[in-house]
Amino acid sequence: MEKHIQFASLAFIFSLILAAPCYAQTQLPEGRVADYNRHAWLVYNGDFRLTSRWGVHTEAQWRRANGLRDAQQNLVRAGLNYHLSNNLLLTGGYAFADTHPYGEYPAAKAFPEHRLYQQVLLRSNEGFLQVQHRYRLEQRWVRFANNPEYTYLNRARYQLRLAAPLLGPKLTAGMPYLVASNELFINFGNNVSRNIFDQNRAYAALGYMIRKNVNIEAGYLHQLVQQRHGTVFEHNNTLQLSLNLNLDLRKEGLGVPEIAPAATE
Repeated sequence: MEKHIQFASLAFIFSLILAAPCYAQTQLPEGRVADYNRHAWLVYNGDFRLTSRWGVHTEAQWRRANGLRDAQQNLVRAGLNYHLSNNLLLTGGYAFADTHPYGEYPAAKAFPEHRLYQQVLLRSNEGFLQVQHRYRLEQRWVRFANNPEYTYLNRARYQLRLAAPLLGPKLTAGMPYLVASNELFINFGNNVSRNIFDQNRAYAALGYMIRKNVNIEAGYLHQLVQQRHGTVFEHNNTLQLSLNLNLDLRKEGLGVPEIAPAATE
């Protein structure tokens, strides 16, 4: 009975997360338009524990528009991890993104972006349902199309991620699992005017624990994006495939969680 209640609770939370973009589709104010796109994201995440406190984060994403036919965005990220405990991780680092024109309302041409970021990751890996909270601040330098200078922007992000095993009481090697997450992006600062709300990402997927600290996920991501001038809202229906590594390279190999951090950038 307890297991059925846990699955019912998880299904309810999944439905709330995935209902957010559906609600947004019906709430556009007059004068604003919706742009619907089909994307595919291939994602690699790697976290490597080097000492009892320190580690490194590596990440690469290949994002495509119109299925896999056209470029949407390429992104790479690197960071330095500091483990306050097994359930509390601090990270700071750098990311580079190269964004290409796509959709019915595209940018004039491809444009680059440099980011610094600071992140707090809180997670609970005990019990049936694993819960993760991710808080991230970003300092962004974006060279928009037809602008020779970089524009400085600030952004705050919050992600809630849930994961639950399908065939047992706990996530272990050889276990399939369900995962759902939702992440809200908010712009702030002097160069933000009409798009304080930047985007929202709702994600649901089926995962598999290949080994204790190696897992793959395949799922659906709905990315709701408000373009910079505030009149166009993108609904990017995205197939996402992810490979996640969370390896302990210390000699003792202790204290590594059994599921990798969130797969969405």
